[in-house]
Amino acid sequence: MNGGQVPATYLEDASGFRGYAERVLIPADEAGVIAALREAAAAGVAVTIAGAGTGLTGARVPQGGWALSLEKLTRLEIHQRYAIAGAGVILRDLHAAANASGQFYPPDPTETSASIGGTIATNASGSRSFKYGATRRWIEGLRVVLADGRAMEVQRGDAIDFDLGTIPLPPVTKNTAGYLLRDGMDWIDLFAGSEGTLGVVTEARLRLLPAPEALLAGVIFFSSDDAALNAVDDWRAGTSTRMLEYLDAPSLTLLRSRFPEIPGAARAAILFEQELENSHAAEAWLARIEAAHGLDESWLAESAADRERFRQFRHALPELVNDTCRRNGTLKMGTDHAVPVAHNREMLAWYRQRLEQEFPGRYVIFGHIGDAHLHVNILPAPEEAERATALLAEFARHAVALGGTVSAEHGLGKRKAHLLALQYAPEHLEAMRAVKRRLDPGNILGRGTLLA
Repeated sequence: MNGGQVPATYLEDASGFRGYAERVLIPADEAGVIAALREAAAAGVAVTIAGAGTGLTGARVPQGGWALSLEKLTRLEIHQRYAIAGAGVILRDLHAAANASGQFYPPDPTETSASIGGTIATNASGSRSFKYGATRRWIEGLRVVLADGRAMEVQRGDAIDFDLGTIPLPPVTKNTAGYLLRDGMDWIDLFAGSEGTLGVVTEARLRLLPAPEALLAGVIFFSSDDAALNAVDDWRAGTSTRMLEYLDAPSLTLLRSRFPEIPGAARAAILFEQELENSHAAEAWLARIEAAHGLDESWLAESAADRERFRQFRHALPELVNDTCRRNGTLKMGTDHAVPVAHNREMLAWYRQRLEQEFPGRYVIFGHIGDAHLHVNILPAPEEAERATALLAEFARHAVALGGTVSAEHGLGKRKAHLLALQYAPEHLEAMRAVKRRLDPGNILGRGTLLA
């Protein structure tokens, strides 16, 4: 699409952040991507990769220049132990195709309408990352087009042909803040999580696992936050669960509009998912739940239909938050910080204390508590946006002070690029910029994203 008004769908993301562009390009294949980038490089025009629009940081939102959509790159092939997926393949389609073959793709970001290219760009993770880690771990190969139109095909283990340098990485289980610069990394490590600023991923080879024979899932309700946190500590250390998710009391209050069956006495909930290895595993979980003082009205399921209901329950909360923000006329105000597991309770207590002081009754805390990675979402009125933004920055500084990261799974995009300087010293930021200059000397790709 080379003329006329650019459709709004390419100019905003799920956070409500909006931008503008002169053109939107929708190539039919990798050759079209190459041609588009060669043209842009020759003209010195910025190019923003427009994923599916599910992101929350503005990375896919252009601030001028051209938008490049990969929506037509939808090749999807399922093989034994791996899949070939174009950047425009939708995550839920990959999950469905893998499941139909008796396999599964471990990364499971909450928003399954995300594109595969977008999940690679942000090194997305989700609830199962507690056991299986983030997207980077499951990539075996990539096809990437660089800013000048050169195409690369890289495999796991292919060494980078220049000195990247290294930066200190926080001792957390999830971190997507800036480029991963460490000893022994390869090209895949570099491109995954680079937020579309170093190259355009057009296709990926992704590792699959055999589907587990049986699963037990649960939404366990507790009458107090302390009881829920005690259960998390016990289950994190004593089980091989692949999911540990947390919902606080305000989250449950918001969810009751869609799920009135939530027990009235519930003040917190933990969602878990366990791959069952033998007939005694389910019985062991029942004993754990009883020992942790989970409410009798808690939900357990072994069927696929009930597990899907639990997924919808978990997904409904960010949907309700987004709806509330739209009604309030505000951008989504959320955190993506993670801290070392030992500081999980301390960070949660700090969140709660400051939120009750500044925005009592107008926030929710939920997310990946197994990785000490909780999301705070503030629900301010429009005139309170500046105060909410200041509080989010305070939370970022506190997470870093505890040894954490300012971004665990969403990336920083344009909206949060300023937070990178809270986590890294100037020399570390310069090391990242040097990599950017090496691969994109004209600063064509993702201008304004990550490295503000």
